[in-house]
Amino acid sequence: MAVIRDNRGALLASNLSQYLAGAANTAGTPIDTSEVVKILNQFLGQSEQVNVDAALIANGVYKKFGAVDKVTNKTEIVTSGIWSGDSGSLTTFYTSSEQVQGATGKYYIDVYNLPTSSTSSEVQFSIAYGDFNGHGAPTLQQGNEDSTLPSKAVYKQLANILLSPEDTKFSVYSGSTSAGHDLNSFYAINVNRARYKERLDPGNFSITLTGNVGTATLIDDSGGTTEAVTTAGRVYNIVSGSLNIGTSLTSTINSYIASNNQGYGLFYPDMGIILLNPAAISSNVDSRLGAASSSLTDVYHNNSLSGSEYTSNSGSVLLLQRIAAGGDFQARRTENISTSHFFVRANNREFNFSNNPTFVTGSTGQFAQSLFERDPKVYITSVGLYDDANELLAVAKVSKPIEKSFDKEVAIKVKLDF
Repeated sequence: MAVIRDNRGALLASNLSQYLAGAANTAGTPIDTSEVVKILNQFLGQSEQVNVDAALIANGVYKKFGAVDKVTNKTEIVTSGIWSGDSGSLTTFYTSSEQVQGATGKYYIDVYNLPTSSTSSEVQFSIAYGDFNGHGAPTLQQGNEDSTLPSKAVYKQLANILLSPEDTKFSVYSGSTSAGHDLNSFYAINVNRARYKERLDPGNFSITLTGNVGTATLIDDSGGTTEAVTTAGRVYNIVSGSLNIGTSLTSTINSYIASNNQGYGLFYPDMGIILLNPAAISSNVDSRLGAASSSLTDVYHNNSLSGSEYTSNSGSVLLLQRIAAGGDFQARRTENISTSHFFVRANNREFNFSNNPTFVTGSTGQFAQSLFERDPKVYITSVGLYDDANELLAVAKVSKPIEKSFDKEVAIKVKLDF
């Protein structure tokens, strides 16, 4: 019970009198109860105010939501695995020979979760090789009119997307100096846009590479570090370490640099892009993954490793083989989901009859059973959300029918994500 003290009671009485007198002096003007409540609420505290909609009884199939029936503008953070089936770990990797050896294969190779002959096969990520000087792809002289300088195009394209206008090269650790070494080349792992949706989840990325030098598990250094924010969003260093999934420990960072004293690469979670330093992974994983130092006819992504033709030993395919040998590429995505909650309330006097044609009989619409008039029982199976024009916007289904009668009240919470 709210108590109105001091001169506010007199002011309330005066305002109500003025409103009621004005309505009475205008012929045919009804008294608006919502206006009366609005005047009353001017003299009540925030927690004492009266909701005009709370006591309204629905006489038809529609009931208007009141202020206390809606909780809107809520945001929830949802995380899930990025690979097909919402899996957080990818252990099998396939390519399309047609795509690898086709025109687009000169720029990137697509990686699938299943053989491309399967109807369930989907692109998970792509691998590309970029080089600031255009090495690892034929020059204009070597390729004649067919050359498109794909390695240089890949470097420039990602630089335009990820770097600030004043920067021309990506930079990684050099010894203990952050961003002390400029990358002239990189391997780019670009997660499929439909897979990561809004962004990758920092602290939940891990990729294991195994080659002729050794095995390295790479993660990002997001745990406990100050975020570096660029025009492309956040950026983290790729380091050697482990996620410690299933334990109470945070991620463990073993080393920021490889044995060649350079950083492993960069991680752009908001863009779904991972850049690996060829020099670093060649020194710790596989010596054949080193950066290209020149260009050869018909050789793409890297210098040829077995002859002068574009073969399965090209840099990007070889990197995929090292990923497959490691057998575990873990990543998760995170999204901000806007949520609204609607509380649908049916009190004992509401929604006790059905508009199902079997509820009535005869040309005059008599109840099919006389009991329906005195003690009807219906079952709520769904709730429709409508706009002010009575256009259906959404339908919520209950898990099982809910009995409704004059001696039962029902409250259903509808959660709407968008």
